Amino acid sequence: MVYATPWQGRRELPPSDPGSGSDMVRPGILGKEARPRNKAGVVFSILIPLLAAILLFVVIQAKLRGEQLPDFVIVIEALGFVVVILAGTWFLIRGVREHRESEERYRQMASHIQEIFWMLDADSKKVLEVNEAYETITGRTRRSLLENPTSYEEIIHPEDRVHVLARLDEATRTGKFDERFRITLPNGNVRWVRVHGFPMRNAAGRIWRLVGTGQDITEQKHTEDQVVRNLEIAEAARAEADALRKATLSLTQDLHMDSVMEALLRSLEELVPYTVARVIVPEGGPHLLALGEREIPETPKASPKYHPGHPLTLIADECPFLKRVLEEQKSVLLPDTSREKDWQTFNGHAHLRSWLSVPLTASDEYLGFLSIGHNDPNRYTADHLRRAELLSIPAAAAIQNARLYSTADMYGSELQKRLVDLQEAETALAEVQGEHSGSIDKFEKVFRSSPTPFTITTLREGRFVDVNAAFERRYGYTRTEVLGRTVHELHMWCDPADRMFMTEQLRQGAAVRNGITWLRTKSGEIKLTVYSADRIHFDGQPCVLAVSEDLPEFDRRKAN
Repeated sequence: MVYATPWQGRRELPPSDPGSGSDMVRPGILGKEARPRNKAGVVFSILIPLLAAILLFVVIQAKLRGEQLPDFVIVIEALGFVVVILAGTWFLIRGVREHRESEERYRQMASHIQEIFWMLDADSKKVLEVNEAYETITGRTRRSLLENPTSYEEIIHPEDRVHVLARLDEATRTGKFDERFRITLPNGNVRWVRVHGFPMRNAAGRIWRLVGTGQDITEQKHTEDQVVRNLEIAEAARAEADALRKATLSLTQDLHMDSVMEALLRSLEELVPYTVARVIVPEGGPHLLALGEREIPETPKASPKYHPGHPLTLIADECPFLKRVLEEQKSVLLPDTSREKDWQTFNGHAHLRSWLSVPLTASDEYLGFLSIGHNDPNRYTADHLRRAELLSIPAAAAIQNARLYSTADMYGSELQKRLVDLQEAETALAEVQGEHSGSIDKFEKVFRSSPTPFTITTLREGRFVDVNAAFERRYGYTRTEVLGRTVHELHMWCDPADRMFMTEQLRQGAAVRNGITWLRTKSGEIKLTVYSADRIHFDGQPCVLAVSEDLPEFDRRKAN
């Protein structure tokens, strides 16, 4: 038996399943107005043959009995047969016309819909039918598929093929198939499709056919993937912000440099993977020092406090690449260090295959750079560099604060020693005034031998009564040049108000400790000075016994 399809003309109808009891019937799509006519046609098609059969039965019975029938009965019988033939012909013509209209409507719907309609033999898994959307979505002709009914397997992406065919084989037994997978076009492009199938069963309940649809979901898949990427980016940004927040907090917990280095390099691990990370700082001239260093995995700490090569020291003149990094003071990203011609001269870094660095700058002062390396090539991207740059901001501030804290701690200890000298001098002076034996020699010994500048000046005028050798070395004046002269005549106090504040404190009976002011030397150099002072009586008049020490210039803008 043959039939005409709306896609490829006449073709042989696939044989019916033996258990189905009938040939395969194509589903027609009839209009609503055709349904009443079909019912009426069925009634007439039953009644007219029934009447003709009754008349025929009457004629046959009469002939068997040998009766002679009237002519009008024979005429009616003949007319009945003619009516049956004409009515049958009319109903047949109308049925064919309605079938063609149904086929036309089905063809129009199938040709305009964007989804693939397909039919598959459950046993052989060969395609029996497919509509025009197959060409639009797959880029291949229907004829090629119908001539090779299993060629659909070849268009499934190689990475998805095994899984999809396994699920299809399972669907021939379960009747359930709903998969999303990739297909390849003849030009090599890839599309995503969603294929849904359901079973057709024969009278015995066995799955005979699989029919279903296939839809191009490439744009939908791209949108879903973009949403997933956006969520991943948002989560990464949240994790990055959280890591930076924790890093900033840990960098401010302890201002000792060792603690700052430990917190910095551990925080860095959460943002940038590395094998070795170092904080490299200039040490004067071409020399550099690894202020902090950490390896992953961490090597067991050796029992001795010193072992060769630690901390790492570098000489810029011996490595052109390192010299260039110091001169440019910019971020550097090397996905593959083997492409850097001078890399092997970079001491302590030659084994690293990926490397990046970011400068450490605080208050416009270059402190050094953060060196981050990995044993594997192509491990670092611009995003890793961006994360390191974000961390370098609080890191540079923490390093500068640690340096200031170390300086303040060192000078605090030194000033404490100077205060001890001052107290010894005051004790000796009190003993002199109390006329204890040997006290004069003791005071002279403390006053003259102290490495800290000591001065004795009158409280009211600021006239020098005595100074020690340390004062002469620091301020450039000889003892003879200052004795009898006032601090105002020598213009030593850059801000006289500071001295007025000191004397007022002493008049009220309070000692001055760790005051800061600017003092001018004989050469005109202005030095930032920290001083302590006490009110004493010397040679019968109120005087000031003061001790002073240099303090490195302190810029409040550099305090973070």
